[in-house]
Amino acid sequence: MAFGVLQTEYAGRRGRLFGLALRTSLMTVLTVGLYRFWMKTRLRRFYWSAIRPGGHPLEYVGLPMEKLLGFLIAVVFLAFYIGIVNLVLMFLSFSLLSTNLWAYALSFLGILPVLFYARYRARRYILARTRWRGVRFGLEPGAWGYAWRAMAHWAVTILSLGLLWPRMTFWLEKYRTDRTHFGSMPFVQGGNWKMLYRPFLPLMAAPFLGGAGLVVADQGDHAAGIAIAGLALLLALYGLVHYRVHSLRLLTGTKTVGGLGLRARPRPGRVLRIYLFGYGLAGLSLLVLGLVLGGALSVLIAGMPGIDLSAEDPFATAAALPLWASVILGVVAYFAVFIMWSVLRQVFVTLPLMRHYAETLEITGAHRLAEVEQRERDEFTEAEGFAEALDVGAAI
Repeated sequence: MAFGVLQTEYAGRRGRLFGLALRTSLMTVLTVGLYRFWMKTRLRRFYWSAIRPGGHPLEYVGLPMEKLLGFLIAVVFLAFYIGIVNLVLMFLSFSLLSTNLWAYALSFLGILPVLFYARYRARRYILARTRWRGVRFGLEPGAWGYAWRAMAHWAVTILSLGLLWPRMTFWLEKYRTDRTHFGSMPFVQGGNWKMLYRPFLPLMAAPFLGGAGLVVADQGDHAAGIAIAGLALLLALYGLVHYRVHSLRLLTGTKTVGGLGLRARPRPGRVLRIYLFGYGLAGLSLLVLGLVLGGALSVLIAGMPGIDLSAEDPFATAAALPLWASVILGVVAYFAVFIMWSVLRQVFVTLPLMRHYAETLEITGAHRLAEVEQRERDEFTEAEGFAEALDVGAAI
């Protein structure tokens, strides 16, 4: 290890994660969703403790009750918005324009700032409940400032037909980063938005290739046009991964924290393979599990009176099942697929991704860590309630 450089280790194991994710998912279903706040807390503690910069694990100290209370507060607010504001918009739209189209459009535009507000608040809570070497992270208040900036940047990006996406990426990340702290040390986002254009090129080229496919198809060569359009879709998928990984690498490399620096070296090819093989393995495992369960159910159903599994029409066989049996089998099948897909995604996709990002991260200037002082605890009791209620995602 070079002087002043800390490597990051990753200690998470698939077997332990599988058992944890399976148990907590089952509890979530059995409690009709109430346990999800405890599930998320336990999973975060697992992932955080597995990430160990310089051998010191991250700590997640959030509490399930904070998440539950925040969720209830968000639900009350959203119930008011949906029940009152949407009703007023619908009334005005019908009264003035004789259509509900404008009511739906204004309702959608009205909820967008809340989505961005929720994302920022969720990030603030997660950082406030994360510690490394006993020192707290933090994010300054500024959710509404982030929301209107995000709305403005998205408007500019859409008007530019996506060409200014790197500009939006940089300035929104800079807004969040410049308000982040590690103890007494503030983060600073360096660099400029033009540095993100090079990794953006593959994604930017995809629409032009798709347009070329449409032109070829319009000229009468439909097979070639479809092939080119297919290549454009593949290029767009790769370009999205390429841009996200390289923009993360560049943005991380230009961040500073007091006298500390960061270096990230994730590889787009590796990330793409994790997605492809991870989701492929998850799907294959789910298929095998379905076949096994299907065989077991066939044996069980075969013992029921009036059921003939040798019948050629499977729908007739299903119709012959008692109503209670059909309901139970349907509910069990639905939740089995729901639970196992969530668990397998954690094991084959989320964990390998976190391992790759963690193991390619370095901290420079580590001798300056002695200068870091503790920051006051952020009494942020709403947790990520709005992000939960709106399902906009907030880490794990």
